Amino acid sequence: MKFEEISRAFKELGHPIRLSIVKRLIRAGFQGIPVGTLQEELNIPNSTLSHHISSLVHAGLMMQRKEGRTLFCVLKYENVKLLQLFLEKDCCVDEYLEVKENLLE
Repeated sequence: MKFEEISRAFKELGHPIRLSIVKRLIRAGFQGIPVGTLQEELNIPNSTLSHHISSLVHAGLMMQRKEGRTLFCVLKYENVKLLQLFLEKDCCVDEYLEVKENLLE
């Protein structure tokens, strides 16, 4: 993911409903969860859910899959993992460099 895509994904996760959707999809696993079940569990109107799903799909955080007449929401785990790795990438680098400099003195 490019920096702009990562930024957009974090922006979309900044909304409480979208964050709730992602958290629920994480629990659902790789098979995902039917849209109707998600709508019932979150207790929000279908039109509101559709808006938030569209935002998450556009941000690359989830996709939808149709099985017969049922539409499933599925998390794109690889992209969520990239967000995690983006945050962890530079973890403690400054501290490490400071310790390294002190050891070389």
